[in-house]
Amino acid sequence: MIATLLLALRNLQRNRRRSIATLLAMIVGVCAILLFGGFTTDITLGLQSDIVRNSGHLQIQRRGYYLFGSGNSRAYGIRDYTRIVQALQGDPALRSEVTVITPTLELGGVAGNFDAGVTRTVVVEGAIATDQARMQQWDDYGLGAPAASSPLAGTQPDAAVAGFGLARVLKLCEPLHLTGCASDDVIADHPAGASASTAPSELLALVAAEAPARPAAPQARIDVLAAAAQGAPNVGSFDVVGVAQQGVKEFDDIYLAVHLPRAQRLVYGGGEPRVTAIEVQLRHTAQLPMARERIRQILAASFGDQPLDVQDFETLNPSYGQTNSMFSVIFGFMFALVSSIVLFVVGNTMSTAVVERTVEIGTLRAMGMRRRGIQKLFVCEGLMLGVLVAVGIAAVVNHSGLTWTPPARVDSVPLSVRVWGEWRQIGLVFGCLSLVAALSAWWPSHRAARLSVVDALRHV
Repeated sequence: MIATLLLALRNLQRNRRRSIATLLAMIVGVCAILLFGGFTTDITLGLQSDIVRNSGHLQIQRRGYYLFGSGNSRAYGIRDYTRIVQALQGDPALRSEVTVITPTLELGGVAGNFDAGVTRTVVVEGAIATDQARMQQWDDYGLGAPAASSPLAGTQPDAAVAGFGLARVLKLCEPLHLTGCASDDVIADHPAGASASTAPSELLALVAAEAPARPAAPQARIDVLAAAAQGAPNVGSFDVVGVAQQGVKEFDDIYLAVHLPRAQRLVYGGGEPRVTAIEVQLRHTAQLPMARERIRQILAASFGDQPLDVQDFETLNPSYGQTNSMFSVIFGFMFALVSSIVLFVVGNTMSTAVVERTVEIGTLRAMGMRRRGIQKLFVCEGLMLGVLVAVGIAAVVNHSGLTWTPPARVDSVPLSVRVWGEWRQIGLVFGCLSLVAALSAWWPSHRAARLSVVDALRHV
């Protein structure tokens, strides 16, 4: 076999121009596939990092909350959530694997800025600001994306952070001194003597009873109406201290973050406070299966009185799997195109070599080389006709300082192509293209092996 490889290498050196042209075709194909694969890998890891930073790897929820609980947070609240958090934090198997365990409460409501006479349905997220700030530091893949700061950290208990779109809809741009906030040039018509406020009279009465007298100057203060534990309405007043763009306009127009105790007060009043989810962030995504199984064991052993379940981030974010599937299809289609090009280029080169070396084939056969040996020789030549070029291009891109804004993000991130270190992808691409080259060389080699010795020797 070694002698065959050495002979194949010498034959490639005999016609260097054709060998280099064929080699370049394969290098371009390998580079194109590896660079695209590295780019899609970087996008996937970036998307995963955003999800893990915002909501963790795993979430503990009451069974059925994912499908039915978004409109009824009262019925799907988790009792004794502080004991659950303490049990997970004290577990020896999880202690070294977990970075943050934090409770959250999500509810729906109606937010109103009655100084401006506008209201808007909102999704309120109650969270512990310090825990959310720690979760933003997660960067397991070394992507270098800046951690988003939490405007809610270090604020008063009645503070709130609105999505940029929600602040625009509720006309909070002037009080918050926001730049890039478009003004509303359309003035609605109202019957003579009618109030400019579009809020229901019941909501206005509740706000009047709950809220103190407002100053005349514009204030970034809103009132939120939510359904309390027994279905009765409950109103809370909040000072909007900042905005946080969410990347997706539909969510940006309804997003409102508040401190967890105030969100619990809105839903449960003076009753037992509960949460709708307990977020668990791990040090490494690879630890997810083990952590999920261990958490389920702890919940079954110590908290079996509640129907709790553990959901991973892929289940809670279907768009993540859909994005990966889309890129996989694109990658497969691109690989098929490049493989077809390599197939024809290498096949044409080897067919030409067979025609030019007919006498040589006859000589080798006359010297005793069997047909299998002739076929093996040409296949080896096809296999020898690159990964290093792709790694070099990826390094140039990664150090170029280029940035881009991925989907569902509002800030730019460094443009990078992840090739070095993705050994599975490199081996798969190189092995598959080598197989394509071998297959393209097989038919010419088969034709060469079937040549008659006498006909080959007298070929001119």
